Amino acid sequence: MESTMKELTGESVLDLEDKAGVAGGVEDVYGEDRATEDQPITPWTVSVACGNTLLRDPRHNKGLAFTEKERDAHYLTGLLPPVVLSQDHQEKRLMHILRQYTVPLHRYMAMMDLQERNEKLFYKLLMDYVEELLPVVYTPTVGEACQKYGSIFRRPQGLYISLKEKGKILEVLKNWPEKTIQVIVVTDGERILGLGDLGCQGMGIPVGKLSLYTALGGVRPSACLPITIDVGTNNKKLLDDEFYIGLRQNRATGQEYAELLEEFMSAAKQNYGEKVLIQFEDFANHNAFDLLAKYRTTHLVFNDDIQGTASVVLAGIVSALKIVGGTLADHTFLFLGAGEAGTGIAELIALEISKKTNTPVEQNRKKIWLVDSKGLIVSSRKESLQHFKAPWAHEHEPVSELLDAVKAIKPTVLIGTSGVGKTFTKEVVEAMSSINEKPVILSLSNPTSQSECTAEEAYTWSEGRAIFASGSPFDPVEYNGQTFVPGQANNAYIFPGFGLGLIMSGTIRVHDDLLLAASEALAAQAMEENYAKGLIYPPFTNIRKISAHIAANVAAKAYELGLASRLPRPKDLVAFAESCMYTPVYRNYR
Repeated sequence: MESTMKELTGESVLDLEDKAGVAGGVEDVYGEDRATEDQPITPWTVSVACGNTLLRDPRHNKGLAFTEKERDAHYLTGLLPPVVLSQDHQEKRLMHILRQYTVPLHRYMAMMDLQERNEKLFYKLLMDYVEELLPVVYTPTVGEACQKYGSIFRRPQGLYISLKEKGKILEVLKNWPEKTIQVIVVTDGERILGLGDLGCQGMGIPVGKLSLYTALGGVRPSACLPITIDVGTNNKKLLDDEFYIGLRQNRATGQEYAELLEEFMSAAKQNYGEKVLIQFEDFANHNAFDLLAKYRTTHLVFNDDIQGTASVVLAGIVSALKIVGGTLADHTFLFLGAGEAGTGIAELIALEISKKTNTPVEQNRKKIWLVDSKGLIVSSRKESLQHFKAPWAHEHEPVSELLDAVKAIKPTVLIGTSGVGKTFTKEVVEAMSSINEKPVILSLSNPTSQSECTAEEAYTWSEGRAIFASGSPFDPVEYNGQTFVPGQANNAYIFPGFGLGLIMSGTIRVHDDLLLAASEALAAQAMEENYAKGLIYPPFTNIRKISAHIAANVAAKAYELGLASRLPRPKDLVAFAESCMYTPVYRNYR
């Protein structure tokens, strides 16, 4: 048994309990995570980094924090001003600079510049000021960054695999300097947030997601690989843009597309092993469901738009039940939007009800209704529906408008995943409020401009009775002398901790029960003081602790289902998750 595990993990199971060499999910070759300020390390790259090379290596650069002794030892004297600033002082200085920018995109660009020159300072800043900086490096600002990615492009932050690389994708993967990869976030750029087809410029999404894997989930930066699959774009504006950085052709489809993805998936597994997590991000509906169905039995894959969104929204609904009362089975759900997010959330709700009530999933789907661009999804439309919508076609007369659907179905929970702004009108919110004492209204579309309604509209039109959460951040709202704090149903609550749980347990496949475990862990983190403000999610300031609990719950379920390969199972999974987390504190160099 010991020799078998040595092949899987590179070390004996007898050694695992006493070693702390898997921080961030990857073996710590140079002992960096075991070092302290009193135990200096040598800044290795290919050879010992010194002088100008050290200042240009983002992983080891400390900027003005190099001590006089380090400057002497590493030929830095004269290359820096004489002052020595601590990492905390550098943080304070950078936040002072960032807060002077009035344009969000300028803040985004400043943060990306920082990531490229001083990795540890970037992640420490993001961790310590997570609520302020999350909207800068992630939604909503990342949407604008993707739209203008060609104009603001400085240096590549991930791998670009285009149709031109067909037949040699494995060689392309080998060009990436890091050899031990644990998480790949990949997009083909066809459905970026609610902005549509941005082609190659969708790279901003994998880069942003993996920044959060590290800052919020503690996965080591060197273990993360952003990838964009460039098969062209149907966005004529981009094709005509002289600064567009992708292939100038319409999107490849059908067999050509499928073969490229098949080659990529095979090459990723061949190069990085069975346990590399591949997260699909912002693929269009017609590809997203097929790719997930095709590869979930052969690879460790996860679709954030279908599964991550579902998990975080389910957590919010479970949490909201503590305010509105009842169980999931007691409520009726109405969705505006029947794409990846809508059907993914709906299915996870049905699975959770089935789990709690021991009843068939098919029966519980009948409590969940979806509205798409043609109206309520009903049985009479079944012949013309896409396959992923078919399970939600229930017996009912056709209804074309959302307002009429609200009046007919009488939902207790209204969920927007349409990608179309201003669709939860005053009449819709008032109808929800007339049916329910405390209507649950989740306006989830991103970015902010595409939100079905704003927090202020939800609270004002419901006379302060709505339980509201959104996909993009909104400021607190004053209504009738009371302050309401809108929650953000942000996937960043789920996927970093979920990924860490898979990595630290050596899980080989994603099972739906792991998503339910993540939801339950997140819902359990919301406290009574949050509910008093109408907040159904815990504050992001505690996100590393939240991620550790999610990782532990996911890992526990993986061990229970026999999907985990890292043995023996740690006794305290929360403590183990925290011990696995990368910390971006400067090290002393000898």
